[in-house]
Amino acid sequence: MPYVNLLEDRETPLQKPTATDHWPEEGISRVPYWIYSDPANYKREQEKVFGGPHWNYVALSCELPNPGDFKRSYVGDKPVVIVKDENGKFYVFENRCAHRGVQFCRERLGNTKRFVCPYHQWSYDLSGDLIGVPFRRGVKGQGGMPENFDRKAHGLRQLSVAERNGVLFASFADKPSTIEAYLGERMLGYFNRVFDGRELQVLGYQRQDIPANWKLMFENIKDPYHASLLHVFLVTFGLFRADQPSAVHMDDYGRHACLISSKGDQKATTATKDMENLKTDLILNDDRLLDPKREFPGTATVVMQTLWPNLIVQQQSNTLAMRHIVPQGPNKFRLDWTFFGYKNDDEEMVRRRLRQANLMGAAGFVSADDSEVMKFSQEGVVPYQRDEGIMEMGGLGTSEEEHMVTESAIRGFYGYYRKVMGLF
Repeated sequence: MPYVNLLEDRETPLQKPTATDHWPEEGISRVPYWIYSDPANYKREQEKVFGGPHWNYVALSCELPNPGDFKRSYVGDKPVVIVKDENGKFYVFENRCAHRGVQFCRERLGNTKRFVCPYHQWSYDLSGDLIGVPFRRGVKGQGGMPENFDRKAHGLRQLSVAERNGVLFASFADKPSTIEAYLGERMLGYFNRVFDGRELQVLGYQRQDIPANWKLMFENIKDPYHASLLHVFLVTFGLFRADQPSAVHMDDYGRHACLISSKGDQKATTATKDMENLKTDLILNDDRLLDPKREFPGTATVVMQTLWPNLIVQQQSNTLAMRHIVPQGPNKFRLDWTFFGYKNDDEEMVRRRLRQANLMGAAGFVSADDSEVMKFSQEGVVPYQRDEGIMEMGGLGTSEEEHMVTESAIRGFYGYYRKVMGLF
């Protein structure tokens, strides 16, 4: 048999995409597959998206109630430390020693009077200033740092910090906008709906690694109509489906969004004919999971708010959570869940929140579907980087909608993403 070069026989030769590739000419109604796995594009995202003039969620202030309390967190894939000093001020700085780059903070939560690098024991105070360098003057007149070595010039790199009603944000920008201006009037209203000034309390944590690109998590939450098709539990018990009163709202830039819905019932309607996952005969032995108690203004029982570039604020019935997106390369991200309530919750409400938390999380009755389908998505797009996804449900624009059969919030997200990344 004669030798055949199969690669040369392809109609379209294999090419490696780069971060300078152009977006499809159809615009935001198409999403090129290469942006989900291209290493150069991922590197640029860390600079432009997470390192740009944006506010990144890092912690809840109730996680650091006392002076010296700290939390290890992330801005994009960069590790940072949040700490509360003796005066109650919050600082965020990079989790890498100014000496040799060692990640000095290894505990997720703790309390300390200073941070000490385990390698050469450079030490820093609670504001990140360098306060100690062993052998700085040498030993017995030998070695040591140069005479002009200035400790003040070698502290930890600090980030800008903003707090809004118990939620802490950080930015690599020196002079970012206020957090209120960043959220915008529309999104600030939904943010204040949950974070209304009441003291917060953490109820628990979950963490999961998902073998998919981080943007697929935002797509998932900004895509309301998949809930009526993918999630058996939501569809069957009327927690979130297409025939219910619902809406999609965004900020002026399309970077932030809210999906809003009001609980329905288990009945089939003329609008449920395409919902194969509707199981009208399914019964729960304990139906307290389906018993939301009204506690927020309005009639919505679900408000899922996505805040560029790394946060999902979850209000599903009475379960509340922060979903912190932590990219770990182009093909993997970690999702850190912080379930919370209010300090003045009575015991009944705390139990209600914890019970309903079973809907969400890594093994939730609903969320387990999402993490699995994101894995399928990544496996589907990686081999076909020259192809593209179609985002035309509900039209081609980014208008707000009073229904959920739309992909307008995804188009809004990618409209802003393109501008930030310079992809045209």
